[in-house]
Amino acid sequence: MYLRELKQDDAPLMLEWMHDISVVEKLRGNFLAKTMDDCQDFIISSISERNIHLAIVSDTDEYMGTVSLKNIEDGSAEFAITVRAVAMGRGYSWFGMEAILNKAFNELELESVYWCVARDNDRAVRFYDKHNFHEVVEVPEKILKRYNGIENLKWYSVLKGDEFNVRETVAGCKVIHIKTIPTIDAGELSFFEATREIPFEIKRIYYISKVPEGVRRGFHAHKELKQLLFCPYGRIQLILENKSGREEIELSDPSIGVIIDQCTWREMLWLQKDSVLCVAASDYYKAEDYIRDYKEFRRFTEK
Repeated sequence: MYLRELKQDDAPLMLEWMHDISVVEKLRGNFLAKTMDDCQDFIISSISERNIHLAIVSDTDEYMGTVSLKNIEDGSAEFAITVRAVAMGRGYSWFGMEAILNKAFNELELESVYWCVARDNDRAVRFYDKHNFHEVVEVPEKILKRYNGIENLKWYSVLKGDEFNVRETVAGCKVIHIKTIPTIDAGELSFFEATREIPFEIKRIYYISKVPEGVRRGFHAHKELKQLLFCPYGRIQLILENKSGREEIELSDPSIGVIIDQCTWREMLWLQKDSVLCVAASDYYKAEDYIRDYKEFRRFTEK
């Protein structure tokens, strides 16, 4: 998946989400009244000095949603994003948000980005809270004036220099930073050592590759096996569930790994084709250690 400028060919799929009540019911604005002409006019004016609206697309260039920086002035901007129903839960929202924020701070050199959602928009609030964005109360007056008369809003912000989506754990499993040594103009070398960086001996290493975008794998847990999971190339969404709850984390940095040292149901969603998932395991392959039925997993963890 990647960002690109909007094209007129995107208009039908843009209109699709505008007329999808499951997508727009909590959004401000009467999207259900929008027409194809409205979409085409929006695309024509999608790039200007004050506004940038980009398409979030799949590896096959299919339009999945729109991400925006609006009202760009005096070093700040407002963020907005909407994705089609078919793109929800597939990593497009987080990819689009991370990419546009990086553009805001690294390319446009902005100082701050703000956005708001209705407090009863449970899906949006869960998304931002999950990625460790926190509510702010000090919002510039010039921005608040644009929302006069609108109540029950929850505001978020990112400031220049902030690290967003920094995680220490996911579903109670430790997120580790693999030691990495950079070399100028020659890449990086990352390494870890058994019983030092990771808390177990390594008896098996395997990797999963050549997976198309959008494919889910995993769907199992282990009774005793401990593992370190990391992604040396590409982008993979890791979904974990155990007694601590159900959480997700994107693996897209070769120096970030997750240690699973308890019985944990896992699913892996390939956000980018040909991404590679590497696993270092504490024991040899044992079929009897697998739990492949979700109901059995729930019974096992409730003992």
